[in-house]
This record gives sequence, structure tokens and C-alpha cells, in this order.
Amino acid sequence: MTHTHNPGLSGQRSLALRSAALALQTLALLSLAACGGADSSGTTPATTDGSTGPDVTTAGPRQPANRAPVVSSANAAQTTTVGVTYNYDASKAGATFTDPDGDKLTYVLAISPANSGLTTAAAVISGTATTAGNYTVTITANDGKGGVASNVFTLTIAPAPVVRAPVLPATGFLYADASINLPRQFTTGAGNPSAADNTPANNLTSNAGATLGRVLFYDKRLSVNDTVSCGSCHVQSAGFSDPRRFSVGFQGGLTTRASMSLANARYYQNGKFFWDERAASAEAQVLVPIQNTTEMGNSLPQLVAKLSAVQFYGPLFTAAFGDPAITSDRISRALAQYVRAIVSYRSKYDSAFTNGVANFPATLTAQEEQGRQIFEGAGRCDTCHGSNAHVADAARNNGLDATVIDVGAGNGRFKSPSLRNIAVSAPYMHDGRFATLAEVVDHYDHGVQDSPNLAPQLRNPDGTVRRLNLTAAQKAALIAFLGTLTDNALLTDPKFSDPFPQ
Repeated sequence: MTHTHNPGLSGQRSLALRSAALALQTLALLSLAACGGADSSGTTPATTDGSTGPDVTTAGPRQPANRAPVVSSANAAQTTTVGVTYNYDASKAGATFTDPDGDKLTYVLAISPANSGLTTAAAVISGTATTAGNYTVTITANDGKGGVASNVFTLTIAPAPVVRAPVLPATGFLYADASINLPRQFTTGAGNPSAADNTPANNLTSNAGATLGRVLFYDKRLSVNDTVSCGSCHVQSAGFSDPRRFSVGFQGGLTTRASMSLANARYYQNGKFFWDERAASAEAQVLVPIQNTTEMGNSLPQLVAKLSAVQFYGPLFTAAFGDPAITSDRISRALAQYVRAIVSYRSKYDSAFTNGVANFPATLTAQEEQGRQIFEGAGRCDTCHGSNAHVADAARNNGLDATVIDVGAGNGRFKSPSLRNIAVSAPYMHDGRFATLAEVVDHYDHGVQDSPNLAPQLRNPDGTVRRLNLTAAQKAALIAFLGTLTDNALLTDPKFSDPFPQ
């Protein structure tokens, strides 16, 4: 049998073989890729044509995507006044924004429109505003990796207040003791308070000094934004106390204690001021509200510079101290002179005295006289509120709380202001908890708490808490007597009124 060669069949077989080989090679490469793509030598096998196979590598751990900062404590609306120095950190020391990745943030501030007069640097707005209006402030935090966040708030710039000048009489008011001749019940004889006078020898009240003090007392420039004066919280018609339970400061914040009446403050013997006696003298006390961050928000150097630019103060300081220099010491001394000049001695109670001798039955009504006898007798009120000035002689714990909440001058003790004008100076106590005199009388009648440091005057000889158990009529009589201590002449006296036109 003769075999004949068929070229076409041979070519087909060769092509099939090559295809099968290529398929096996591809399958092997895929298997290697699944196992890491390399042989035992760590290299990628070559194909039959000498080239390497697919470049298959193992990827490392995927890095998380950057997270942008977020607003965590938005800025509240801000206010300032034209001409007043302003400084505000819009990042709130880093509290405005939080970065989820812990990235360090940088800040950019923008104020729109741009005519405020204030400058920005990073997160801080500063300078002195020149143009009143409402401004939009945008603070943007950047994490340096493309992540940003913004907080937008309003800045209101109030117009500069109209410069007010006091209206003073051509012939000055009289304040010095030698000029006013205090009545004898305040200078001699039983019950006179002169021995308790806390006026220092180096700051005797003069007419010019108290006049300057009066102007300072009512000048709202003492507050940083020209909104609050001493007279804002010590109102003449309210016995130089505040009808509100807590006084309102220069930015609307509230004080933590009620405002004390100032009448007869000069007759508190140890000379200390505030409910907790933290100020050693009137001279020290008058500077504290000026610098308090709730009340006036000012600083003494800033106040001195501010008042030095006010034209009418030069002559007033010259009259009081001999030259126009304005210092914090002189401000202190003038204010203290004015406060000590607020003496209450023209009440119905005082009209019972002739040459220092009282005839109460001839002056008071029967009910008022009954109340006076309770005040000085069964009630023993005068053991704390003694003398004709009705000023206590020391801070005491009067049993407001069984467990002391506010330590005051220590162990729940508080200074007590004079009872003069008590009927018009509600609310009562250091925290203003009593709205009426009836509530005060009820407290001393049956509400005194057995505090560990209770004043001895409020205990019986056996140590128990004293209860008066007054009848309704007796309580009414006691309140009627307290009304005789109202000094309407003081409450309306022009020399103690606001000298600035309203």
C-alpha cells in the first residue's frame, strides 16, 4: 500500500497542536496568578515566545479617604460698638470645629461687607469698629488635605453712643457733713451711729468730691460698651437697690446676687462691702463692678484712658483733687465719697426726734407704734439692725437654709444693709428670694432654719430656733413700722439723681 503525503492535513494538525499548547500555557499562567503569579524562584514564568506573563502584584492595605472637619460649636451672634476696642476668637480656642481624623486645622476669616474697620488674622477679629451695621462673618477651617468646613454668624456693630454731658447746678450741691448738719440722732445721744462711721481720714467726703462721684456713678462710660452705670443697678427710687432680683450687666448677663441698698452704708462699722464682705472698703468695692465680666466688663487702664478723653471731666477732677489728672485711685475715692454721702435721716421715724430725743407715740400711728415695740421688744429685730441708722454691726447667718448653699462671708453669713427704705427696696435677702416684706416677716416669725452657724440672736436660751408666733395683726403692725423708715426726701433728692439728660 502506497502512502500519499497530504500537506493540508499536516498543517491543520500543526495548528491544532499550537492552539492546545497556547491554551495550556494560558491556563498555567492563570493558576500561577491565583497563587501569587511567580514560580519558586520568585519570578514570573516566561511564555514560549520569551515574554513575561501578566504583571500581577499583591496590593497593600487601602488608605481611608480623608474626612473633612465639621462644625461642633457654632458661633453665636456677636455685638460691639463703634469706637470700642473689640477682640474675638471665632475658633473659640479650637472648639468651633472638630476634625474626625485629628488633622491640624488652619483658619480663614471673612467679614462682609468689608467696611467695618475691624481686621482679621487667622481666627481672630480685632480692632476698633468704625462703621455701624450688620455684618456677616464666615470662618473657614481647612485640614490641609482638601477638607474644609465653614461657620457663618452675624456681627452687629452699634453706633457710637451720643456723648452725654452732665447738667450740674451753678451752685453746687452740698454733701460734706459740715455743710449738711446731720441731725442729732445721727451725731449724739443714744442710738446715734457716728461711732460706726467707716469714712477713712484720707478720704473725707467733700462737696466737690461727691459731685464728681455722682457724675461717675451715673456715667455709662464706666462700662466697656457704654450701656450700664452704677445707677443702673442702684436705683434712687428703689432705695439705691435694684427692683430686679438679679441685675443685668453690659451684655445682658445676670449677677449671681441681688443688688444691695446703699443708704447709710457709711455706718457699717468694719467698713467692708458686698454681701460677703469681700471688699475691705467702699474705695475697694466701687472698682469691682467696673472690672466684673458680667457687670461692666471694663479694665481700669481702659477706663482711665476713656475718661481722660472726655472734656468735662478735667474741671471736675480739678475741683475734687486739685488738678485734672484722672487715675483709678481718684475714681475710686470720688465714687466712695458719693456712696457715703447717701445718708437717710429724713424719714417719718426721724421726724419723731427733737434735739436727738424721740417721741414716737406722738409721731407714729397706733399701728406703727405697736410695730416699733415689736421691733425693739418681742421681735428683737434691733439686736441686729441697731442704731438710728438701722444698720447691722456684723455679717450673720439668718437661717435661710438648713444646709448652707451660698457660704457668703463664711458659714452662710451675710452682711445686712440698712433697713432704711426697706419698704421700697424689694426683693429681699442676698439672693432676692423674698418678693415682699410679708414674706420676710414670715421667715423671722416661723421660717428660720436650724443652720449649724445660725446667729445667736435667732436662738432661744436653750439653743432651739426662736419662733415669734406673731398674730396677723402684729405682723401687719411690724410691716407698718418698717414703712416709717422710708425716706422720700432721699428717694427724690436732686443731688442724688442722674445728672445726665435722658
